[in-house]
Amino acid sequence: MGGGGQLTEAGESQAAGVYTWEEVQRHCSRNDQWLVIDRKVYNITQWAQRHPGGFRVISHYAGEDATEAFTAFHPDLKFVQKFLKPLLIGELAASEHSQDRDKNEAIIQDFLSLRLQAEREGLFQAQPLFFCLHLGHILLLEVLAWLIIWLWGTSWTLTFLCSILQAIAQSQAGWLQHDFGHLSVFKKSSWNHMLQKFVIGHVKGASANWWNHRHFQHHAKPNIFSKDPDVNMLHFFVIGATQPVEYGIKKIKYMPYHHQHQYFLLIGPPLLIPVYFHVQIIRTMISRHDWGDLAWSMSFYLRFLCSYIPLYGLLGSVALISFVRFLESHWFVWVTQMNHLPMDIDHEKHRDWLTMQLQATCNIEKSLFNDWFSGHLNFQIEHHLFPTMPRHNYHRVAPQVQALCEKHGIPYQVKTMWQGLADVIRSLKTSGDLWLDAYLHK
Repeated sequence: MGGGGQLTEAGESQAAGVYTWEEVQRHCSRNDQWLVIDRKVYNITQWAQRHPGGFRVISHYAGEDATEAFTAFHPDLKFVQKFLKPLLIGELAASEHSQDRDKNEAIIQDFLSLRLQAEREGLFQAQPLFFCLHLGHILLLEVLAWLIIWLWGTSWTLTFLCSILQAIAQSQAGWLQHDFGHLSVFKKSSWNHMLQKFVIGHVKGASANWWNHRHFQHHAKPNIFSKDPDVNMLHFFVIGATQPVEYGIKKIKYMPYHHQHQYFLLIGPPLLIPVYFHVQIIRTMISRHDWGDLAWSMSFYLRFLCSYIPLYGLLGSVALISFVRFLESHWFVWVTQMNHLPMDIDHEKHRDWLTMQLQATCNIEKSLFNDWFSGHLNFQIEHHLFPTMPRHNYHRVAPQVQALCEKHGIPYQVKTMWQGLADVIRSLKTSGDLWLDAYLHK
């Protein structure tokens, strides 16, 4: 692991210029982007398009200090450093604070100390057996689903059981590819990338690059409008406390938002994966000429159809995978939204890493079922703070995170599973009521 974000090495070339934060912050447009890492100033304007994590995620930090995000996303800082050196254009003036804007230096330093402690305790070291067993149980579920139909026939009852087993396998594969995507399993990034393409492509029929470019933005700027794609609701919903009022004042009414907590059940969980994600994945792979991911994705559908067409025919097989996607979508939406939708959702406020992540995330109580059901994303706080940490270590670092939050007066929310699910509906209703009040009276 790297050394907690400290990038300066002996022999590094001297900075070419000296800049103030005001000068750095002016370079935040699409065609002119600077950022700061450990007081070094980098011009990323051209590099952003080649950034492996996608140009948007790095562009979201244009004109800002990106030290904490840089450290959080990259498990091998020394390796990444070689890409930074050609981009170096200077450093901050000695009179400038290390943190931009009003970020709390004490919080930043305490969180860095916590990260270094976690590294010393080996909490960023994965247990290969854990992930092998997880992959094994996914493949076993897929085989059992097919064997049930092959051995005992295609009755409605057995077909439903097959669909349940397939949906479980698909959902668990989603959590597993998430681990590989965050580079949290193997020390070599290339191994993580290869296994992610296998799981999300061949096992699930989706695209690794599509997921990475979307999901890394969410981690970089969670619950921040125009930066986190997960809060882009395409005018179907208004969320948080700010957006509903803005829409109401402007008399924007694409939908009857005061009823959104009701129609969410009809167009949210049932349609996200089978319709919206499916269309977006295909469109993204084709528009970006991502033929590698397209081949991985097609290998899943070829395998699935070859397995089930002899049993159900073409139309029956398409109906089966559609129903599996329908079930999987419910699972995915509820798990992902209960950690984020009831939390603070607003425009950019330029907070430090710890504060930003804690205001956008909450945890669900630990239990064997909750851990398995959510892919350990019931520890959403720890996952967002340490995205490259293997998920089986979240519970070990959680008490230290909670103590740090208590020290600085930052709310650390832990809910029951049922409370988390109910809060999704409750938050939608609250936002809808705010919209209606603003629409009628402001």
